[in-house]
Amino acid sequence: MEQAALLKEKVHSGFMVERIEDMNDEYLKALKQTLVIVGDTELLSVPPLLTVYDQAPTLNSKITALAIMQDEIGHAHIAYRLLKDLGEDVDQLLYERPANRWKNPYAFDFPLSNWIELGVFNAFFDRAGYTLLGDAFEHTSYGPWKRALVKVDKEELFHLRNGEIIMKAAMENPETREQVQQAADWMFLMGLEFFGVADELKSRSAQLDYKLKGRTNDQLRQKWLSTCVPFCESIGVKVPARYDEETQKYVITVPFPCKFDTENKRWLFDQPDTWDGVIARFKQRGPLNEEFVARIQQGAHEMADLRKEVG
Repeated sequence: MEQAALLKEKVHSGFMVERIEDMNDEYLKALKQTLVIVGDTELLSVPPLLTVYDQAPTLNSKITALAIMQDEIGHAHIAYRLLKDLGEDVDQLLYERPANRWKNPYAFDFPLSNWIELGVFNAFFDRAGYTLLGDAFEHTSYGPWKRALVKVDKEELFHLRNGEIIMKAAMENPETREQVQQAADWMFLMGLEFFGVADELKSRSAQLDYKLKGRTNDQLRQKWLSTCVPFCESIGVKVPARYDEETQKYVITVPFPCKFDTENKRWLFDQPDTWDGVIARFKQRGPLNEEFVARIQQGAHEMADLRKEVG
């Protein structure tokens, strides 16, 4: 049996990969790609949150937001530390990579407009993180990551619960109900996009073949919908999805994917798109992509310049 087939059989039989020596090149490449996406997503979730941090309505809210941001930086550190152990130059990855080469979700290239959007951000996007990383924790064949995800899983649940609390309280206040709906209107489909292209269009299967994840993109999307939609319905937030009894799945009630008006943060439901179009939009990046990445890299660049001066 060839090496790749043998490793695939072993991990699906319960073998846990612990060292580079346990991997083949295909496994290592897929693992590195996965960890870069995870690290970038965790780290670049922080700059959008900081855009409204000073709008926290209470000291407790501010402390909670800071705790969430600290968690996210810690989660990013886990992914980058694992990459370092796998031979990657993490300093180059973090501080020399151009902004448009980062692998964070498109939604994280936008500023938040108000404190309510921070709540929807947590409730929708951290729910996506909880769904994705929960699947990895349950299924991954890479032992060091599985052990690290014990902590991450619990903290992502805390983040999404914070978002639910903010959303629920805002929906009970007539002055902020509309802000919740407006935030959900643009963030809901962004949450759906977190999980990637539709299954029938996905060309690479290494993550599933080597058991780095356990569910397909569409299965993970359904899992996210199965908790997000009932929550929104329970507090009176309208979202373009419903449960279909006949298929026993959640269905999207608007064109998905569809084009997005970046300037006004608005979906153009009269302009359906393809996943190729979505990927092209992702590659173009959002409006604050360069600013947010520069914020991450600023300290390292300033220190490098100072060393040159005192050289």
